[in-house]
Formats: sequence, structure tokens, C-alpha cells
Amino acid sequence: MSIYELFPSGKHKQEIGHFASIVKMALVDEKITEGEQKLLDNTARNLNISEDEYQKILKNPDAFPVNPPVSYDESIERLYRLTKMIFADNEVHKDQVVLMRKITIGLSFPIDNAEKVCDEAIHLIMNDNDLEEFTIAIKRVNAV
Repeated sequence: MSIYELFPSGKHKQEIGHFASIVKMALVDEKITEGEQKLLDNTARNLNISEDEYQKILKNPDAFPVNPPVSYDESIERLYRLTKMIFADNEVHKDQVVLMRKITIGLSFPIDNAEKVCDEAIHLIMNDNDLEEFTIAIKRVNAV
């Protein structure tokens, strides 16, 4: 085990918490589809999640808290990834939307605006907006 694995950075802890949120989203219906698995694999690689961390998170994603990022743009990027997970299996489940709203609040979006932000995020992903377009639209809806 490396020193990095023993003492992960604050940034890596945020990434682990974010990945756990994405896993929770995938597991809402208690199964991981092929599309969800592909998105999980890509996200884990992009967030530098080790295979050991990946397996631990899959077994118990609730053990990893959401650690909100410092910057607003990072929060929007995480929202983008979460919303992409909702559509990874081409089905949107009510439980996923409920969980998404909770995670959105955990990402430091205002409680009174979380539903509006989530609805816009879903609309944007349904229309294949990229991260740049998504960011602009979410900032407009959230008025920050």
C-alpha cells in the first residue's frame, strides 16, 4: 500500500465521495446496467479511483460522504456527471431524481433552488448539452 493510499489528499477524498454518489445513483434500482457500468468505469478512471477503492465503494457507497468541492464550477461538473448517470441506462427512475436533489444540496446548491437546478440539469442532459453549455445554463438557473 502506498503512502498516497494511506493518506489521501482532500481532493481525492472529494473525488471518492463524488464517485460514491454516482454509484448510489446507479444502484437506485439495485442493478448496474451495461451503460451504467461503462460510465462508472470511465468516471473512476477520470477521478483516479483505484481498483481497491472502486470495489469498496461498490460494496457500500453510503460509507463515503459527499465532500462538496470548493469551487462552484466543480459543483456544476459533479452535477453534470450525476445527471449523466441517470441517463446511462436510458431510463429515469423517480428514486434517482429524489437522490439527485439530495446530492445537489450536498454539492452546495441552495435548498430552495435544488429542484429547479435538478430539473434543468435533466433537461440539459436529455438534449445532449456538453459540459460547457450545461455550466452556462445551470449558472443562469441558479442565478450565481
